[in-house]
Amino acid sequence: MRIGVYPGSFDPATLGHLDIIRRASKLFDKLIVAAMVNGEKRSSFTMEEKVDFLKRMTCDLPNVEVESFSGLLADYVKEKQACAIVKGLRAVSDFEYEFQMALANKKLNADVDTVFLMTEQKYLFLSSTIVRDIARHGGDITGFVSEEIRDDIMNKLDQAK
Repeated sequence: MRIGVYPGSFDPATLGHLDIIRRASKLFDKLIVAAMVNGEKRSSFTMEEKVDFLKRMTCDLPNVEVESFSGLLADYVKEKQACAIVKGLRAVSDFEYEFQMALANKKLNADVDTVFLMTEQKYLFLSSTIVRDIARHGGDITGFVSEEIRDDIMNKLDQAK
């Protein structure tokens, strides 16, 4: 069985993330979407909220599982017996960082490869940071996030003002 892992902070998950998930799910028998604890970032959403959002967004994809993890990605991938890490790219600047991470992960786990998927052109500008900014200022995030989670994001970030 070919297993892929798509890691991210997903704070919150966007339609760009969903685009990568949908396309990656066609490449693997099982795709694990792994919400990571990132100690360098202060999250706007709890891990439970992130996992819930991702599960609701991907409920129509039978070969997609959503989990959370902390620690080294290379160790997590080995534990899950995955053959690949999936990373989405928007711009050349994304590639530079992700290429370094791919090399580090390969050094830590020689059995794993990193698969890079370019996001669809209509999502090139989209990031979780942009979604949070728009939502915190009362803007409409329709078209940036999945309908299933839009109101939850707005409610949470509106309360945070």
